[in-house]
Amino acid sequence: MAVETVAAAEGDAQKKNRIQVSNTKKPLFFYVNLAKRYIQQHNEVELSALGMAITTVVTIAEILKNNGLAIEKKVMTSTVGMKDENKGRVVQKAKIEIVLGKSEKFDLLMNAANVPPEGASKDEE
Repeated sequence: MAVETVAAAEGDAQKKNRIQVSNTKKPLFFYVNLAKRYIQQHNEVELSALGMAITTVVTIAEILKNNGLAIEKKVMTSTVGMKDENKGRVVQKAKIEIVLGKSEKFDLLMNAANVPPEGASKDEE
């Protein structure tokens, strides 16, 4: 079952720093790398998911926090009513939103990750 959220249905405009995570569309590290880019551009990122994708969002947040790239600012949980296409009725889905901010070491760690290891040269064959 695909899990997607639609920001327009929530009544708020699509935020530039929000990532709506699905556990069927992209691999985990696609979202980790996208979150890093959003933190770099906006100083924070909001990760959002419904249902079974919640574990993926928590994993992404923990990877970023454990690597020293982000700090947890806010965690919100709720339930949202969604129309089940198969059964034709409204079902309640769990929802999570995690806001992560840029850590003090973010720029240092990102720059260190982009530096080639010492001793490696371009013309090695």
